[in-house]
Amino acid sequence: MEFINPDVVDLSRFQFALTALYHFMFVPLTLGLTFMLAAMETVYVVTGRQIYKDMTQFWGKLFGINFAIGVATGITMEFEFGTNWSMYSHFFGDMFGTPLAIEGLMAFFMESTFVGLMFFGWDRLSKQAHLAVTYLVALGSNLSALWILIANAGMNMPEGAHFDPETMRMQFESFVDLVFNPDAQAKFVHTSVAGYVSAAMFVMGISAFYLLRGQHRQFAARSFRMAALFGIISTVAVITLGDVLGRLDYEKQPTKIAAIEGLWHTSNPPFEPWIVAALPDDARQENHYEIGVPLVLTPLITHTFDQPITGMHELEDEAGPRIRSGIDAVAALRRYGVTHSSTDLAQFTAHEQDMGYGLLAIRHAPGQDVTAIPADQIDDVVKATQPDILPNVFVTFWSFRLMVFLSLWFFALFAISAYLSLKRRLERSRLLLKLCMWSIPLPILATEFGWITAEAGRQPWTVFGWLPTFLSASSHGVSYMVFSLVGFVLLYSVFIAAELYLMFKFARLGPDHDSMEPHTPAAPRVSAFDMRPMAS
Repeated sequence: MEFINPDVVDLSRFQFALTALYHFMFVPLTLGLTFMLAAMETVYVVTGRQIYKDMTQFWGKLFGINFAIGVATGITMEFEFGTNWSMYSHFFGDMFGTPLAIEGLMAFFMESTFVGLMFFGWDRLSKQAHLAVTYLVALGSNLSALWILIANAGMNMPEGAHFDPETMRMQFESFVDLVFNPDAQAKFVHTSVAGYVSAAMFVMGISAFYLLRGQHRQFAARSFRMAALFGIISTVAVITLGDVLGRLDYEKQPTKIAAIEGLWHTSNPPFEPWIVAALPDDARQENHYEIGVPLVLTPLITHTFDQPITGMHELEDEAGPRIRSGIDAVAALRRYGVTHSSTDLAQFTAHEQDMGYGLLAIRHAPGQDVTAIPADQIDDVVKATQPDILPNVFVTFWSFRLMVFLSLWFFALFAISAYLSLKRRLERSRLLLKLCMWSIPLPILATEFGWITAEAGRQPWTVFGWLPTFLSASSHGVSYMVFSLVGFVLLYSVFIAAELYLMFKFARLGPDHDSMEPHTPAAPRVSAFDMRPMAS
């Protein structure tokens, strides 16, 4: 494998991270709004009340804006695997490309086809047929997320594939194992439900804006109540399913869970505290200013009171023998590529599961060649490679905590909002309404932090345990990467600006039909970019 310029690798990672984070600003709202629209339209079809049709059409208009811009950002991101990550695409293309192809053929085309019928079929379809179309849009958007997360799960927990020394790539082995990868199933449900939280906060926050201004009161009150109830159920689910993911990481990705918990040494159950806040120091491998809660960590992660959690120092020590074994695997594989000897193949097979650790040692080998390490330098190469198995602890630790803290905030906000809405005391709770309005972007931030936790915590691997990230990029020049990075930032910033402008514009205009509401005096206008409520 070719050793890529480290600057190119860093720029490729930074560009893909920005692209993914930009795109992921739109995904949660799309996932959640589709099912909220289906719920609103279901009430309309069952009761025949016009206000629920108005709710479906208005929130559907905002969904359409988000959907269109999200599609534009997502298509671009998929091409980056071929342009910037060609070594990864060669090594893992069979496993990664298959679910992405199915996503395009099954989910994306389905969603794109029916979304047109949903917007333009109100006067051309029966109530029941249009409702079915809305549910198909919701199904399509969530199936799209499923197949993308199946592809991502293979990077975190390679299932259904084996390495072929003849082709030097992971070969597809089992479609069933690919689809039913435990990481894919847990991550799909967790991500989808996080999207429902985003949609609930979006609807609740804009409804709160109308209530603060005294506009569209019946429309806003019903939308607020539905969003609050939808949100509290979704928040409980996302927290519960996050625990499932944590348990899975504990079993399959111990370095990630140790970094998430800032655990440098193996825990002492059951007394090990859960660290609420700290400043992890990656260079010195210790935490500063720890604040912890005793007796929480062990049952939280292991679901027992006596099972220890391996710390990062011990994981480094455990990696030493695997690095040595991996160096032997890489050396045997290179010899086999020349000799095609059964002896070399047998030696490679004996060390095959550690090959990735041998590749990880390339950066520290003389001349970046692990096959030419002198016997008296192997210990030094192994020792230098051991810290590389850990992700960036500071980033992983804090991105996880910010996600968790925001989730607890959402639970409290949804619970109080649902209670006051059911008691019909919303409009007297102006502080709560303001908090709901200003919390609109927070679920998007929480999902971004969750994505950072998952992806940063997987490092230093693109395919966990098999392919290091520094060997996965394309061999571009630095100038090309800088040029493309600037281009992407400018283009995606335009998309974000367009999204914000259109969302503010149509949110301020409000629903089209106000005839069902009693007349109220006109409220002072609020700037599109300053939604602070003004005194009426």
